[in-house]
Amino acid sequence: MLTRRTTLALPLAAAARAQNTWYGRPMRWAQVAFVEDDPGQFSLDFWLDYFKRIHADAACLSAGGCIAFYPSQVPFHYRSKFMGASDPFGDFVKGCRSLNMNVLARTDPHAMHDDAFRAHPEWVALDDAGNPRPHWAMPDYWVTCCLGPYSLEFMRDVTREIVSTYDVDSVFSNRWHGSGKCFCNWCQANFKQATGFAIPKTNNPADPAQRQYVVWHQQRLFAVWDLLDKEVRAIRPKASFIANAGGGALSELDMHGIGQRAQTLFADRQARRGLMAPWANGMTGKEYRSTLGAKPIGGIVSVGVEEPYRWKDSVQSNEEIKLWFAEGTANGLRPWFTKFNAKVIDKRWLPAVEEFYNWHWRNEKYLRNTAPVARVAMVYSQQTAHFYGGEQARARVEDPLLGCYQALIEARIPFEMVHDKRLDAASLAPFKTLILPNIACLSDAQCGQLLAFVASGGSLVATGETSLYNEWGERRANFGLAAVFGCAFTGAIEPRMQNSYLTCRHPHPLLKGLEDAPRVINGTRRVATRPTAPSAHPLTLIPSYPDLPMEEVYPRQHQTNQPECYARQEGNSRVVFFPFDIDRTFWEVLSPDHAKLLKNAVEWANNEPPVVTVTGKGLLDITVWRQQSSLTVHLVNLTNPMMMKGPYRETFPVGPLTVRLPEVKPKTVKLLTASAPAKWTAQRGGITVAIPSVDLYEVVAIDL
Repeated sequence: MLTRRTTLALPLAAAARAQNTWYGRPMRWAQVAFVEDDPGQFSLDFWLDYFKRIHADAACLSAGGCIAFYPSQVPFHYRSKFMGASDPFGDFVKGCRSLNMNVLARTDPHAMHDDAFRAHPEWVALDDAGNPRPHWAMPDYWVTCCLGPYSLEFMRDVTREIVSTYDVDSVFSNRWHGSGKCFCNWCQANFKQATGFAIPKTNNPADPAQRQYVVWHQQRLFAVWDLLDKEVRAIRPKASFIANAGGGALSELDMHGIGQRAQTLFADRQARRGLMAPWANGMTGKEYRSTLGAKPIGGIVSVGVEEPYRWKDSVQSNEEIKLWFAEGTANGLRPWFTKFNAKVIDKRWLPAVEEFYNWHWRNEKYLRNTAPVARVAMVYSQQTAHFYGGEQARARVEDPLLGCYQALIEARIPFEMVHDKRLDAASLAPFKTLILPNIACLSDAQCGQLLAFVASGGSLVATGETSLYNEWGERRANFGLAAVFGCAFTGAIEPRMQNSYLTCRHPHPLLKGLEDAPRVINGTRRVATRPTAPSAHPLTLIPSYPDLPMEEVYPRQHQTNQPECYARQEGNSRVVFFPFDIDRTFWEVLSPDHAKLLKNAVEWANNEPPVVTVTGKGLLDITVWRQQSSLTVHLVNLTNPMMMKGPYRETFPVGPLTVRLPEVKPKTVKLLTASAPAKWTAQRGGITVAIPSVDLYEVVAIDL
C-alpha cells in the first residue's frame, strides 16, 4: 500500500495473536465503580439494560480491597456495611455473563480501616519521620504500604478469593502502586539490603540514593505485579493480574517492563483537567502503544469532571465526553466509560455514551486496527524524567514533548511515539524520522542505536540538551549524538535567555513561510555549541539584550555567526538539531514562527511523500490505520474556542476538506460518521476523497 521500510506482515501477525485471546475480543467497555452505600440501592436491571442498548461487551466491576462488595472471608477485608447477606458483585457478574460480556474484578488496595491497622501495623505506610500515614480524605482510614506484607500477603489472599469464587476474566487493580514514598521498616530494610542506602527524603536526581530508589521501587512494584499475576493464573490460566499502570515520560513505572508483562492495559487519563489540550487522550494511546504494540488497549473516559476537587458525582458535557471518546478511538484506544457510584443521580451523560457506542458498534470492523500507518515518531524518555528532570520534570521533560505534539497536530502529520528503551532496529523499522524533544538522558547503547538508525537511512530532529547526559543524568563532555548533529558542546548552558532572537538566513527549506521575516524569537534555554562538520545554519543567534528601561531595548549585536540550528544531509538521512528549547517555548507561548520551524524541520527531515494530505481550514488530529482488509483515515476536529481549556460546550464544523492518499486502490470508500458513500477520484496512483463537513469526528473507510 504505502511505501515503508518494512512490510506490514509483522504488525499484522502480532495483531492477530493479540486478538486470538479473550483480551482481544472486547471493543466497548463499561465500568461501574461502587461506593459503600450502593448495595441495596442501585438497580442492576437498569445497568444490564443499558449495557445491552449500548452494545458493551465487557465490564469492570468493583470487588474488593479497601471495601469488599462480596461476602469475603479474608480476615480484616472490610465488607460494605450496607451489604447485609447480599452479594452485589456476584450478582453483577452473573448479569454481565448472561449478556455474554467479559468481566474484570476491580480491586483498590491503597487504604485500610482502623481495625486492620491496629491488628497489623506493619501494613501501614510511614512518613519520613516514622509516623503512620492517615488517609488524606477519610479520617478513619490509613494509607497502606504497597510493597510489603499488605500487598504480598493480604492482597494476595483477597485476589485468590475473588478469582476462585467468581467467573471473572482477570483482576484489574487501581491505586495498587502506593501513595508516594514509604519509610516503613519493611521498605527501609529491603532498600538498605539492596542498595546500601537509606531511603532518600528528597527526589533530587543528582543524589545517588535517589537514583537507586527509582530503580529499586520499580523492581519491587514489578515483583508485586508478578506475584499477583502468578496467583491469578494458578487458578484461572487464561486470566491475569492487570495493573492500572503506565503513561508517558512522567510515569513512575517503566513502560517497557509494563509492555513485556501486560496482555492488555487501560489508559487512565479519564478527562481533561486544568490547561490540557483535547489531543491528550490520543497522546495517551500512542504512549501505551509504544511498548504494548498490537495488544488491545482500552481508553478510560470519565463521564464526570476530573478536576482536583474530586467532584466524583459530577457530569461532563456531552460534547466533551464525545470528544474524549473520539480522540481515543482515532488513536487506537477501545472506549471504556467509567461511572463512579452505581446509583445514577444525574443522567445527562447517558445519551452521549449511547450515541458513541452505537456508532462504534455499527463500524466495528473498521475499528479493529492491525497497525498504524505513520512514518514519523516522537521519542519519550522516562529515564530523562527521572534522572535529569527530577522535581522539574514537568517543565524540562514533558513540556518539550507537549510542544512537539502540538506542532505536529497543527502540521497535520500522522505520527507515533517510541519509548527510549525500544530504539532497536526492529522497533524503529516502520519509521523514516524520529523526533527527540530534549531527550537529555541517553546511554551509550541508545546513542549507538540512533546512530545506526541514521546510518541505515533514518532521519532525526532533536532539540535542547538531547544526548548530553548518560542514562543516569551525568553530563557528558560532548553530545552522545555529536557525530550526526554536526556540532560539539562547548561547556556552557544558558539557563535563562531574556529578549533573545534568531536571525533567519534565507533561503532554506526550514524557513518556508518565513520569507518575509528577518528574525524570529528565540527560546529561553540555550546550549552553547560550535560547528564540527559541514551543515546549513538557517538560524543564528542574536544574544539577549535589556528589555527595560525602554530606552535600552536594542540589540548590542544585530547578528552573529553562532548557529542555533544545524541541518545536515548524508545520503538518504537528514538531521536537524536545535540547541535550544524551541519545543518547550512553543508550548508556553505558542508562537506561530516556532510552529513553522518545527513543521518544516520534520517535513524536510522526512524527505518523502506524506502518508496522507488533508487540505481545508481547521485544526485536525489526523491518524491513519490499517485493518485486515481496509484502511481508515481518522479526522478529529479540534477547532474550538475551548480547545486549550475545556470543556467543550458545542462543536464547530469545518469543511469542505480534501483527503489525498498515495498508492491506494480501493473497492469502496465511505464516511463512517456521515453514514454515506464518499465522493472520490483516482489520481496519480492514489485517491482524492471529498469530505463536505466534519462536525467533531469523521472516519474515511477504504475497503481494499
